[in-house]
Amino acid sequence: MAAKSRRRGSKTVVNIVLGIICLIWLIPTLGLFISSFRPAADILQSGWWKVFPHQGWQTKDTLTLPKETDLREPIQVDGRTFSDEQLKAGVVVDGQRLQWENRRARTLNVQERGWEALPNFTLDNYRNVLSGKEYKLKQADGSETIQKGTGLSQAFLNTLTIAVPATVIPVLIASFAAYAFAWLRFPGRKTLFVAIIALLVIPLQVALIPVLKDYTALGLNGSYLGIWLAHTAFGLPLVTYFMYNFISQLPRDLFESAFIDGASHFTIFSRLILPLSVPALASIGIFQFLWVWNDYLVSLIFIGNQPSVQVISMKIADLVGSRGSDWHLLTSAAFISMLMPLTIFFLLQKYFVRGLMGGSVKG
Repeated sequence: MAAKSRRRGSKTVVNIVLGIICLIWLIPTLGLFISSFRPAADILQSGWWKVFPHQGWQTKDTLTLPKETDLREPIQVDGRTFSDEQLKAGVVVDGQRLQWENRRARTLNVQERGWEALPNFTLDNYRNVLSGKEYKLKQADGSETIQKGTGLSQAFLNTLTIAVPATVIPVLIASFAAYAFAWLRFPGRKTLFVAIIALLVIPLQVALIPVLKDYTALGLNGSYLGIWLAHTAFGLPLVTYFMYNFISQLPRDLFESAFIDGASHFTIFSRLILPLSVPALASIGIFQFLWVWNDYLVSLIFIGNQPSVQVISMKIADLVGSRGSDWHLLTSAAFISMLMPLTIFFLLQKYFVRGLMGGSVKG
């Protein structure tokens, strides 16, 4: 009984710690999601948590001071004296707050505490960040300015054009290589496999300049083919090692039966290996897609930073530099960049755990 109690207690502690970690990750994401739908004026005036019911100051009445009131001197309000700075910030008296509504017209808001929420949501943030057209933006003080959209839709399509082939190509090539290393016998097999594993510890930054020189000589720099080949080369060692661990643990009886029936290696690979390796393919495909989708450095080196070929990570980095105060655009752009990875993960999540566990235990 004591051992069971200890195990139950340790499991509870682990669950609590995991719950806290999930909450720490979830809260910023929730804030990002809510902020992406809030008007720009609301984002500048209050935090995203204000959309939920909370205690806040609500205007109950308006007080008008005499026109001749001198704002440079202490201001008399109902027998009390306040400075102009106090009324600008808001001063609490007898549970009520006095704050300028219109300083020039000498009008004050009389506010009281009460429950309120700010559930003002709009899709304009997404429209403006996706398009490159001009739009009117309402400021916190009620004025309007004209700004130009960021054209993130083109960067989204560019990233998708790069990410899909740069995921499919290395996964397919690595699956062929993993099958060969696991079930074929040829001279130098172990040496070649060790060389591939050794490439895992080499930083890709070491190869950027030499590869760029070769790309320039071959005319591949700045093309989609060049970036596909670059991502394929940099991703192959890890994908090959991952697929080898899975394919090498498949039952040998399957291959012997297929050989007896006269199947070739290509038939075995296409009819047996690929269907059985779907969990592993989905898992490593998620990792490769996430790496390519969020990549900045490799795309910057091999395809450039021109607006027509920019990937989404470059576009968001430019937004941070040029429009760092436009939170309505930054939050929308950040959430748009998360949509595709989240979609891929949730579509393939049923294979994810099985793929990670595949090959870890011999059976």
